Amino acid sequence: MRFLTDEDKARLTPAENLPHFTPIPTQNISSDEYFPTPQTAKQRELEARMLAIGDAEAKRHGVSRRKFFQSAAGMAAAYVALNETFEQMFEASHAEAQTPEMANARAQGLKGQFIMDMHTHFLRDDTRLVSFAAMRNAVGKAGWNSELAAKEQTLEDLKYDNYVKEMFLDSDSKLVAISSAPSDILEDWFLTNQQMADARAKVNQRFGSKRLFSHAIFTPGQPGWLDQVDASLALKPDAMKGYTIGDNTHKDISRYPWRMDDEKTTYKAFEKFAKAGVKNVCVHKGLFPLAMDKLYPNLRPYVDVSDIGKAAKDWPQFNFHVFHSGFRHVGGDPALGREEWEKTHRLSWVSDLAEIPEKFGVNNVYCDTGQIFAMTVVSEPRVVAAMLGILVKGLGADHVCWGTDAVWTGSPQWQIEGLRRLEIPEDMQKQFGFKPLGAADGPVKTAIFGGNNARLYGINQKRAEAEMRGDRLTALKAEYERQGPEPSNLRYGYAAPSQPIDYSVFA
Repeated sequence: MRFLTDEDKARLTPAENLPHFTPIPTQNISSDEYFPTPQTAKQRELEARMLAIGDAEAKRHGVSRRKFFQSAAGMAAAYVALNETFEQMFEASHAEAQTPEMANARAQGLKGQFIMDMHTHFLRDDTRLVSFAAMRNAVGKAGWNSELAAKEQTLEDLKYDNYVKEMFLDSDSKLVAISSAPSDILEDWFLTNQQMADARAKVNQRFGSKRLFSHAIFTPGQPGWLDQVDASLALKPDAMKGYTIGDNTHKDISRYPWRMDDEKTTYKAFEKFAKAGVKNVCVHKGLFPLAMDKLYPNLRPYVDVSDIGKAAKDWPQFNFHVFHSGFRHVGGDPALGREEWEKTHRLSWVSDLAEIPEKFGVNNVYCDTGQIFAMTVVSEPRVVAAMLGILVKGLGADHVCWGTDAVWTGSPQWQIEGLRRLEIPEDMQKQFGFKPLGAADGPVKTAIFGGNNARLYGINQKRAEAEMRGDRLTALKAEYERQGPEPSNLRYGYAAPSQPIDYSVFA
């Protein structure tokens, strides 16, 4: 049984049935793991502004609104609408939205940026997780990624071929890591460890350079789990990853939650990792809103970051990557994150994570932006600004790592544009001592986008860039762009039904 029942799903709108194709989302989308919150008044206003700008510019340039929203100018228009709806936090102007040449020049100037997205997913060919296609549909109809709404999404859109298109052709991502999620039901792993390793080999052989990295999942407590660790290490993974919640796909039956600092169990895996020369240990944390405390009280002790500090201190040879930065509020009402920040000037459990280096005297704890950036930048931009401010201040800009959790929300290009354009508001910088994020190609964002991951994964950036310039993917992408790229802008999942809006007032 899943968290969303059939009755719940009957009350929701598949993302593919939402009405508009916008470059960035205008409504929160869920998988079947939690109930999506309705579109907020601010998100409705954002959608209205975006559509008004899109209609006006499409008419002026003699193209369809959908075509305009597929362009660099359309992406700029989306962030202009975000500024006008919330506050001036994104580098975007009406001039850029109105002038395709200006927008294209900016996009071309940044397309070579070194971006390592080390947190992505696709599903195995024989997957039983059919609800993920509905999630992509919901994301598209919500307007996060307008191209997802252009056609009915199927499980094929969440498998290898479309994954390669959306990650490597439709975004500026250069190097990517494929990850997975385990289940107590073997058939319901996103990908097995062998399948991830096979995908890595297939992509890298196809393109003629190392473009894809792969994780291997470890599952402390499951029957035979240590033997599985040995088999996984034989695949030479680029990182190991665990879910302390146990079975995140079927939380109601999760039987084997665990802690990172468990000396009797988890440390047995760490011993094997160290012997095999593994450097990067990733762990899923957070994404456990308040409502889940009552639904799954047995899992609550395992989902925060209270077990990270001791593990990091005991195992200084590892880089501990805390996926989702431990942010709690994804899957619940996004306003709760804002309310918590406004009342306490803290964010669960991001603030706890950022305090670990000072509290434990360690320098080997890193954070990841997967899912949390996507879910907050279009619903509560001040929350994502606070989150990045907290993490950079506590962990250091050299410890914040780029991940998008794509392809659940479609090609990650809209998220890339979001970080490129985002700035922490001056009042927050002054009040909390947050440093500015700076230019899209400045030192902070350059580190987050790729420099930090390159260092942690042992990548010589100059050598990698030289290899990529001559590989088959570069040639393929150049031809794709010459023919006119067709980014899907699609997202996948469930959305609360929208109410009709009058967006003419924003024209």
